[in-house]
Amino acid sequence: MTNIERLLLENKAWAQEKLQQDPAFFQRLSRVQTPEFLWIGCSDSRVAADRITASDPGTLFVHRNIANLVVTSDINMLSVLQYAVDVLQVKHVIVCGHYGCGGITAALNKQQPDIMIANKWLKHIKDTYRLHRIEIAQLPTQEERVNRLVELNVIEQVQNLAHTSIVQKAWKTRNGPRLHGWVYGLNDGIIKELATLDADADLDPLYQYDF
Repeated sequence: MTNIERLLLENKAWAQEKLQQDPAFFQRLSRVQTPEFLWIGCSDSRVAADRITASDPGTLFVHRNIANLVVTSDINMLSVLQYAVDVLQVKHVIVCGHYGCGGITAALNKQQPDIMIANKWLKHIKDTYRLHRIEIAQLPTQEERVNRLVELNVIEQVQNLAHTSIVQKAWKTRNGPRLHGWVYGLNDGIIKELATLDADADLDPLYQYDF
């Protein structure tokens, strides 16, 4: 049996198990989705949002990319954000990074000529690193430097969310959603909260929209 065949077989087994537990599960799920959460996470295969939060299908609306970035010129991310905030009207938007992130590790080093496209994406992390280079350089080990940049990157992405017109308009019209910055530990499975922003957050006027 190939690995692809195994995935399909596991899918059938999962579906049968769900039906045994709740015969109406898929009927109910197929009607509508009403998630309370938008999850912006890393593409890392070890950080599956539903698994690490023990969430059922329909709970989380999910967008993932390398190093959980909120790039305000990324149409993919903005489309997901707009749909989640304006249509689904999620109550919370979570940016979740993870310690030991490969994208963060790569951003601490020089550009790599064999991944030219990825370099363009990693530049957003390098910009955050540049702002905090002195603090990070004082840490004694590479692991600590990577993990501190992981945290700073999450905090920066929460700020980026708050700077979007999508979030600011929703804050004005419905006083939500609440923004969260989380980091997940691969070595212990625990999520730590780093940042929270509400509709009354004090934003730099440079980034404010006049709605």
